[in-house]
Amino acid sequence: MALAVPHTSEGRTTTGRYYARRGIVIPIGIIVAVAIICVVVAVLGSAQRADEVAIATERQLFTRALNNQSERMLREVDAVANSEAAYRKIRLNFDAEWVQVYVGQRLQAYFDHHFVFVTDPSDRFIYASLGNRRVDPNWFNSVRNDLNAALDQLRGRSSGAAGNALAGAEQTPTHPQSQRVTRLQTFLGRPAILVAVAIASSDDVVQNTMENAPIVMSVKLVDSAVLAEIASHLQLRNLRQVGVEPITPGDYVFRLADPQGQQVATFAWTPTRPGAEIVSSVIPFIAVAVAGFALLAALVLGHMRRTAATIASGESRLRHLALHDPLCGLPNRIFFGERLETVIANVQRGNPPAAVLYIDLDHFKDVNDTLGHPIGDELIRAVTQRLTYTVRENDLVARIGGDEFAVITAVGSDHSTLLTIANRLIAAICAPYTISNQTIVIGASIGIAVITEKIAGAADIMRHADMALYRAKNEGRNRACIYDTAMDTDLINRKLVENDLRIAIERNELRVAYQPIVNNSGETVVGVEALCRWTHPVRGEISPAEFIPIAENSGLIIDLGEWVLRRACIDGNAWRGVMVAVNVSPLQFRRADFVDVVERILAETGFDPTRLELEVTESTLLGNVDTAELAMFRLKALGVRLALDDFGTGYSSLLYLRRFPFDKLKIDRSFVHSIERAADAAAIVHAVVSLGRGLGMKVTAEGVETAEQHLFLRAAGIHSMQGFRFGRPGPAADIGTRLADPGAFRIKDETSDLAMAG
Repeated sequence: MALAVPHTSEGRTTTGRYYARRGIVIPIGIIVAVAIICVVVAVLGSAQRADEVAIATERQLFTRALNNQSERMLREVDAVANSEAAYRKIRLNFDAEWVQVYVGQRLQAYFDHHFVFVTDPSDRFIYASLGNRRVDPNWFNSVRNDLNAALDQLRGRSSGAAGNALAGAEQTPTHPQSQRVTRLQTFLGRPAILVAVAIASSDDVVQNTMENAPIVMSVKLVDSAVLAEIASHLQLRNLRQVGVEPITPGDYVFRLADPQGQQVATFAWTPTRPGAEIVSSVIPFIAVAVAGFALLAALVLGHMRRTAATIASGESRLRHLALHDPLCGLPNRIFFGERLETVIANVQRGNPPAAVLYIDLDHFKDVNDTLGHPIGDELIRAVTQRLTYTVRENDLVARIGGDEFAVITAVGSDHSTLLTIANRLIAAICAPYTISNQTIVIGASIGIAVITEKIAGAADIMRHADMALYRAKNEGRNRACIYDTAMDTDLINRKLVENDLRIAIERNELRVAYQPIVNNSGETVVGVEALCRWTHPVRGEISPAEFIPIAENSGLIIDLGEWVLRRACIDGNAWRGVMVAVNVSPLQFRRADFVDVVERILAETGFDPTRLELEVTESTLLGNVDTAELAMFRLKALGVRLALDDFGTGYSSLLYLRRFPFDKLKIDRSFVHSIERAADAAAIVHAVVSLGRGLGMKVTAEGVETAEQHLFLRAAGIHSMQGFRFGRPGPAADIGTRLADPGAFRIKDETSDLAMAG
C-alpha cells in the first residue's frame, strides 16, 4: 500500500494535468474553431461585397465613359456649327461644298463620327455624309424616325426627358443651352450617340426659339472601336455588345435604357472579382493555420514583434519615397509644401523673414528633344549636385517639376543678399556640362518671393515667386527678379491687353506697316517687311514689343500671324517685282498645318509665292529639326523664300545653315549699331557676309540708321539693307507712292564719300 500512494498521487497529478490541459485546450479549440468559422464567413461575405462594389464601380465608370463620349461629341459638333463661317455658309447662304469640307469631312475624318446631317428650318435633310463622303440626303428618309426625337427637342416640340440618356434630365426650353441636344439612343437598330446643334442667331437664343435655325446633326455608333477605346481606358475585360457577341458564364450584363425606359443596348464584360481572389488566397492560409495552430501559437508573439518592426521600417521607407524625387533624390513638391507651411508659420510667430527662390531651367526641353531623355535625366542629376553644393547647409532644395526647382532659405529679406544668392545659383547652373561626351549649356531664370508675417499661406508665396519668375523670363532669362506689388498690376494689365488683342483680331482692328528693304546703294526698293501695328481705342498706340510677347504666351500669335500674312499678300499684289517679307512665330511654324495655311492664303489672295519671304529665328528650329526641315522643303516647293532672322544672336549653328534651305541671312541690328565702335562687331559682319556668299545666300542688314553704317555695310558686300535711313515703317499707300515715283525719296545726310562710292 505504501507503494500505491505515490502511484495514485502521480496518476491523479497526470490526470489533473490532462484534464487541466484539456480544460484549457478545448475552450481554446472551440474559440479557435468559432473564430475560424467566423473568419471564413466574414471572408466569404467580404468577398461577395467586394465583388458587388467592384461591379458597381465598373458599371458607374462605363456609364460615365459613355457620357464623356457624348460630351466630347457635343464639343466637336458645337465647335464646327457655332462659328461665324457656319452661320454664313449654312444659315444665310447654304454652301454644300463648304459644309462637305468644314463640317462633314472634319467631323468624320478628324473625330471619327459616322453620319453627319444638316437640316433646314423645316427639318428637311439638305446634306448627308457617310463614311467621309457626301451622299444623297434622301437616302436617309427611312431613318428619320430615329432623328425626330432630337429635332423635336431642339424645336421645342417635346417636353420629354434627357438630352443625354446618361446625364439626367434634359435642360428646360428656357435654358440658353437648349440649342444643343445629345442623346444616347438606337440608330439603324444599333446603339449610337446623337448630337444636334442649332445654328442659331442671337435673336433665336434671346427668344428661346429654334424654329428658324438649321440644325447640324452627327451620329457616332457605339461600335466595337468605341467599346475597345472605353475598355482600354477603364480596363474592362472582354467588353462587347450582347447580341453581336454571345454571353459567357460569369460575365456581367448591363442593360442600358433611355429615360423613357426603352432599352437602347445590352453590354457585357468580364468583371474584376477581387473577392474571388481574396477567397482563393485566404482559404489555403486558413487550412495551413488550422493544421499548424500549435506551432503558430508559439511563434505568434515573436512574429508580431518582427512584423511590427518590418511595418515601421516599411512605413519610413514609403514616406521617404513619397516625399522625395525618385530621379535626383531631392525633396519633392509635397515635402516642399509641408516645409514651406512650417516656415510660414514660424515667420508669423515672430521668426526672421525667409525667402523662396523658384528656379526654372531655360532650354531644358531642347536638350530632351535633341539629345534624348537619358541625357536629360543625367543633366537633372548634375543640376541637383550643383544646387546642393551652392546653397547653405540649412537651406532646402526641392525639385517641384520637370525642369523646376525651389529653394527655401532663411537669409532674411535683404534684396541684395537674395540677388547675390540667386546670381550664384545661376552661375553654377549655367556653367557647361559634359555628359556622355556631349557639352551642354543651359540657362536658368529665378523668381524670388520673401516670406513675411503678412503672407497668408504657401499658395500666395508660390504665386508671387511664379510672377517674379515670369518677369525674369520676359526680361531676357538668365537673371533673377524679386516679387513686388507692381507685378500684380503688370499681370492685370497683361490680361487686359490679351483680351483687347483678341477682340482687335476678331474685329480686324489691327493694321500692317511696311518698312522698305533697299539694295546696297540704298536707291532701289527691292522688298518690304510687314510689321504689325495696333492702335488701341483707349490706350492709343501699343508697341509690338508689348503685345507680341503677350500674343506668344497666350497662343493668340497663331491667329495674329495668319492675319498679318493674309493682309501682306493682299497689299503686296499692288507692288510688282517687290519681295514681301513676313515674320513667322515659332508657335506658328511648329503647327502641323502651317504649310497648308500658307498655301491656302496664297491661293485665296492670288499672291505670287516667289515674292513671299518668310522670316524665322533660330529658336524656331530648336528641338524641331526634322519637322522644320519637312515644312521648309514643302514651302520651297511652293516657291516661297526663307530667311533666317536675327542671325548671330542665338545658337548660330552652322548645322542649320547646311541642313535647311535658307535663301537669306539677316544680320541683327545689334551688330549694325556696334560696327562703328566695336571691332568684333565689324568682324562678325564680314564673317557673316563671307559665310552667306559661300553658302549661296543673300545677306540683309537690319537697323541701318547712319551714313557711316551704310558705307561700311556696302563696302562689306551686303546685298540689301533696311532701317530708318531708308524709310520708316508706313502704310501700304506710302510704299505704292514710293514705287511709283522713286526719285521723290532722298536719303538724308548722305555723305559725299558715299556718293562717290556709288
